[in-house]
Amino acid sequence: MRTVEQWFGEYGASHTHPRNELLHFICVPAIVLTVIGFLWSIPTPAVFADVSPWLNWATICIVLSVIYYFSLSAALGLGATISLGILAYIVSWLDTLAWPLWATCLVIFVIAWIGQFIGHHIEGKRPSFFKDLQFLLIGPLWLLGHLYRKLGISY
Repeated sequence: MRTVEQWFGEYGASHTHPRNELLHFICVPAIVLTVIGFLWSIPTPAVFADVSPWLNWATICIVLSVIYYFSLSAALGLGATISLGILAYIVSWLDTLAWPLWATCLVIFVIAWIGQFIGHHIEGKRPSFFKDLQFLLIGPLWLLGHLYRKLGISY
């Protein structure tokens, strides 16, 4: 298994242009939010609802992601837990709007991916996930690692 430093090194190689980085700091959280929203929108078995309205496909995937993140770094796992919890809370609020959650997420998803591809056009390099789909999980963690480095937090 690759270390977090190896993942970040490979991911960071195609994310060096300041405009691409800025677009990623805007678009990656938006994409993660929408993925949580899409998963939240999938109907769950009644037994899930009997336990808690928060027990759904989105929170199950969040828990699995957090386990993976903790396997790479405890400090990043903690930050990811907090970040994903905040995004899940936002999704729960979006789910109270008058229109379907999936529709809101679809609009944000498309706009955010356009932003991502604009960033990679500026960078002149293909998105990392074209090489390995695991980079779809590494991207959000790379942003968190970038933030940790700026704040002097070791991971």
